[in-house]
Amino acid sequence: MASCRIGNDIYSVGILNPAMRIFDVVMRTDYGTTYNSFLVRGTEKTALIEVSHATYFNQYLDNIKEVCEPAEIDYIILNHCEPDHSGALAQLLPYCPKAEVVVSRAGSIYLKNITNREDYPVRIAKDKDSLDLGGKTLSFINAPFLHWPDSMFTWCPEEKTLFPCDMFGAHYCEPYTFDYHTAYPDKYEIAFQGYYDAIFGPFKPYVISGMEKIKDLDIERICTSHGPVITKEGRLSYVMEKYREWSAPAPKTQKQIPLFYCSAYGNTRKIANAIADGIREVLPEANVCTYDLNHNDLGEMAGLLNSSDAFCVGSPTLNADAVAPIWMLLSHVDAINNKKKPVLAFGSYGWSGEAIPNLTARLTGLKMNVFEDGFKVTFVPSEDDLSAAKETGRRFAQSL
Repeated sequence: MASCRIGNDIYSVGILNPAMRIFDVVMRTDYGTTYNSFLVRGTEKTALIEVSHATYFNQYLDNIKEVCEPAEIDYIILNHCEPDHSGALAQLLPYCPKAEVVVSRAGSIYLKNITNREDYPVRIAKDKDSLDLGGKTLSFINAPFLHWPDSMFTWCPEEKTLFPCDMFGAHYCEPYTFDYHTAYPDKYEIAFQGYYDAIFGPFKPYVISGMEKIKDLDIERICTSHGPVITKEGRLSYVMEKYREWSAPAPKTQKQIPLFYCSAYGNTRKIANAIADGIREVLPEANVCTYDLNHNDLGEMAGLLNSSDAFCVGSPTLNADAVAPIWMLLSHVDAINNKKKPVLAFGSYGWSGEAIPNLTARLTGLKMNVFEDGFKVTFVPSEDDLSAAKETGRRFAQSL
């Protein structure tokens, strides 16, 4: 990707990475990604908004040089300090001897540990602060937890252009800069929604707050940090509408209490059914369902868990631990929004029964409200065991 003019003295100088298939260890990126970066030139000053991934520094530097000499840059603005947008900063600074690095207050704390140096000027951008480039103004909007604690937006009113950090982005790579040139819009749509779900889904209240802060801006162009530039002629209204829709609190007419389990010989399944019966007796209006993880889609189960009011998780003990599908489910827990969520662990075991204490320890580490010490039975649950499981379900429901 070479440089590309996207507005009046605004240039895209970022990097294409079509081969990337995994982002941040856990997110699949079937359509690659871009590391977007933008040069904004006024009559007096030049600003670089976002930096690139360290791996691609040489190509990134060449892109900048197509527009201006790096020594001409007065400001390097980091809307957040995530390494895919700040990784090349330490390499870039020697080429920009007069540049101030502009970050939020939280970003200034992270910065020295990202560059491992402190011999450059840093300007802290407070909410509604601005920079005058000469004929162009860059104003800053604090937007914490979208999706990093230090996130902020940058707004250029003269060009009606918003630089919103990762918000409205997509891990999607085509050799075209603008959204209306996208060759495969159906794939872009998949990437756009998948990006929201993975990156911004845990921060819905902050998305709503961020949308409120920009609602009165006359936006014609969104230069997000991943994916194509979003335009008024293209998808601008659509992406903003979708962010509002996806972030709105879902109306609930009944409590959702799923029970997830794996069962080698049917014993843990029997316990799950007994606990579910106990919950239903106390909360007859609640939606109480049991799910065998070996026969249900993991992504769907994770969605049910994260949107639930409370949940139960059950496993037999295998090799002194809970079984792998249970751990896979818990690896998809939204740890930010599930704090203090009520949860009960249960299971059958034959020898030593470590699955239940291991699960309760993990759930406690996730800062959930773990009910009692869990419920476990040795081998095949008797009628008395099932009665006790049902009573545990009643007590769990009464605690909600």
